[in-house]
Amino acid sequence: MIQVLADFCTDTAPVWGLIGSIVTIIQIAVPVIIILLGTIDLGKAVMAGKDDEIKSAQKMFIKRLIYGVAVFFVVWVVKAVFNLVANANVESSVCWQCVAKPSSCPKN
Repeated sequence: MIQVLADFCTDTAPVWGLIGSIVTIIQIAVPVIIILLGTIDLGKAVMAGKDDEIKSAQKMFIKRLIYGVAVFFVVWVVKAVFNLVANANVESSVCWQCVAKPSSCPKN
């Protein structure tokens, strides 16, 4: 069983590396998008000069910040669980290495 898992991780290493790359891109893109959209929304509201629009933009910015923190929290929980599994099965550490550090993933 353990050998099957080790073979699976080694055989599917490029897929795990792709997943790791996608997670890294999400972790970089989410804060950038939140900052850009927040700046645009708050800038429009301030230029309009209406208190209602400013408060609405502030509420939307806070919601986006919460969503961004949730994205990081979900990624952190998944990585923590995967790390526990990888520590239990040393053979599956190839999968973990590919997700955590896509550049260190062995290429087939």
